[in-house]
Amino acid sequence: YPCAVIHWFDCVGEGPHAATGMWIVCPGYHTCNLQNITVIHIDTIYCAAHLILVYATHNINSRDVKPHQPYDMFHLFYVNKYADYHAFEIAF
Repeated sequence: YPCAVIHWFDCVGEGPHAATGMWIVCPGYHTCNLQNITVIHIDTIYCAAHLILVYATHNINSRDVKPHQPYDMFHLFYVNKYADYHAFEIAF
């Protein structure tokens, strides 16, 4: 069956970030700190999202971060509406 595992995100704030114009999201959780993860059919995917890490003010040792780890290490992300034309229309 053509399906995908989706980790849902929740919006942070009432609108886009004032300086960037991009929405900020954080990973979604159910009660008891269970991640909001779902398996969906790929025909129901409207558009993929490009997430940019929201960096903190403290230094990050890049030698300790592997390419597959940032989405588990960071807690806030920008939804990049400038990734392509379709994303710009959706994430106005």
